[in-house]
Amino acid sequence: MGFSGEFLLSMHFAIMLTMKKKVIVSDLMQKCTYYCTEAIGKNFHSEFKPELTPQQMLELGVFGGKYMTDCKNEFPKSWFVKAKLCHKFHDPSLNFFGINASKPLLYWQSKGWIHPADPRGWFQWYCRYYMGRRFDDDERQIRRWKAMTRHIAQIKKNCEPGNLDCRRKQRQALLHWAYDSRKM
Repeated sequence: MGFSGEFLLSMHFAIMLTMKKKVIVSDLMQKCTYYCTEAIGKNFHSEFKPELTPQQMLELGVFGGKYMTDCKNEFPKSWFVKAKLCHKFHDPSLNFFGINASKPLLYWQSKGWIHPADPRGWFQWYCRYYMGRRFDDDERQIRRWKAMTRHIAQIKKNCEPGNLDCRRKQRQALLHWAYDSRKM
């Protein structure tokens, strides 16, 4: 007795939906396990439309190069080939706009913006989300990402299109949130 093509296709999708990729994390800030249930870079929330991938952000230069220098085993090696990183200290010259647009982690912690599952903050959440992890903090992080549009409005209101020297700190901050301020 044979199976129809439709049945086999349905079974394939059912199996794919139940598959999870286990990720074991062991870095300077965290030891944990989580699961990825979505394809890499796919199936994002309908309101979450980042303009840059984590790899693009790392290559452009974000967070003074200090961010995630000890997390290379958790993410694809390709993300780090051209990444602008500095393991020893925060170096704003590595940022695309060459300016510091970051607050210290202690500041973010004091505001209650850091979820224990992602002790480094939003970008760590985004990297894991991009890799396919979905969990209970997603909607809050997406709301935070959407709130950054106020900076886009300021750039559009105050800068000539293509003038990358205008509001460099805001532009760098937008890069930290996966918005491509070079196109504004």
